[in-house]
Amino acid sequence: VQLQESGGGLVQPGGSLRLSCAVSKTVGYCLAWFRQSPGQEPEGVATIEDDGRTTRYVNSVKGRFTISRDSAKKLLNLQMNSLQPDDTAMYFCAAARSGCFYAGYRAEAFSYWGQGTQVTVSS
Repeated sequence: VQLQESGGGLVQPGGSLRLSCAVSKTVGYCLAWFRQSPGQEPEGVATIEDDGRTTRYVNSVKGRFTISRDSAKKLLNLQMNSLQPDDTAMYFCAAARSGCFYAGYRAEAFSYWGQGTQVTVSS
């Protein structure tokens, strides 16, 4: 499975960005977004099950971020609104062969990763 992110950039606090991830194979995989700041461990942000309906979010982004997947177009998306400086990080999309309930936000449970796209929130 190959993954490639796009859509990162610089945005002012309170602004929005939409990240996309082209996924070579989506059927049967839990898909997720992680983020990582320098010197920190990867943090799980959101996951979406193979059914495209069951989603989970880390508390810090609930109500601001929306994860979605388009299996026909083989795309994973992350709509990010009301961005804050604490959201600044490298964002990665990832895929796990197991269900999202089992994988949780454990980075080691995700076997496939993209290269990452930088999101910087600053005035």
